[in-house]
Amino acid sequence: MLKLNVLIAGSTGYIGIQLVKLLIKHKYINIKYLCGNSSVGKKISFYDKSLSKNQLPKITKFNKKFLDNVDIIFTALPNGEAQEISNNLLKRNTLIDLAADFRLDDSNKYLKWYKLKHKSIKNINKSIYALPEIVGKKVKEYNILGCPGCYPTSILLPLIPLIKTKMIKSNNIVIDSKSGYSGAGRGVHKKYANKNLYESLSAYGIGLHRHNSEIEQELKKNSKNKIDFIFTPHLSPMFRGILSTLYIELKLGFTINKAHKMLKKFYKKDRFIKILNIDSLVSTNDVINTNYCNISLCRTRDKSKIIVLSAIDNLIKGGAGQAIQNMNMKFNFNKYEGLN
Repeated sequence: MLKLNVLIAGSTGYIGIQLVKLLIKHKYINIKYLCGNSSVGKKISFYDKSLSKNQLPKITKFNKKFLDNVDIIFTALPNGEAQEISNNLLKRNTLIDLAADFRLDDSNKYLKWYKLKHKSIKNINKSIYALPEIVGKKVKEYNILGCPGCYPTSILLPLIPLIKTKMIKSNNIVIDSKSGYSGAGRGVHKKYANKNLYESLSAYGIGLHRHNSEIEQELKKNSKNKIDFIFTPHLSPMFRGILSTLYIELKLGFTINKAHKMLKKFYKKDRFIKILNIDSLVSTNDVINTNYCNISLCRTRDKSKIIVLSAIDNLIKGGAGQAIQNMNMKFNFNKYEGLN
């Protein structure tokens, strides 16, 4: 099978570097262009020495002429920039965006949450919110794939099946998430320079974090009822990984055993989702450098209430790995290719 040519825009950020590391191992992919702005002319190994042994193109500034020569464009850019690229796509191109440009179905909500006017409204309806285990083969019908945010990935994977099967009450869902600081990008070191980033835990975006918008959107898609939830993210003193803790109340007649059995059945064909035994302890250490999401259901003193733990690597399952998983489905590759 011929290799597909790939362009990575935003190749020097944490997600971009992770994409390169995974794609160089993908037997059906050739990295044609690596694009950046301040990094133009440099080798990608300047940002990660482990890539020095690989023959990769030097970093260049994006030019729409490059689209003639590539099949897939991965964008790991600041919000708003993938929209501009999408306006120049050719029929042969598939755009896989790892920012928020094509996560929301409504341009007004994008403006509300991201304070940016959407520059490619015509392409919103041509895109899909690509949470692979949930949308499945539907990604084949679209040439613009909006990859979920890292927090929503860890939250929606356990929560959507519970909502769809109407096992849980749709009000008063409490979500507490803790992320490694790589989720905030390379600029996090300057932003938190005076806040002891490497030894302290910080809550931020309380009640108003942007990821509220896509969590709300996707829960609404999977339920006819209004879903009331509170989401609080935290930045923790580790480089990578997310642990989300969800506090949920079961509906009358349902038990933790029934919920556990349903989740196992729901994800029985998805190797990347591991439903652990009830009351299993979950650590980000168990998923670092993998595309797995580990989920555990835990008992509480009140039999009607459960605690759901969900752990992912924010740079892989919450970022580059999920994007490649979507690409594999889109192009009929083995869904595990490049992700083992």
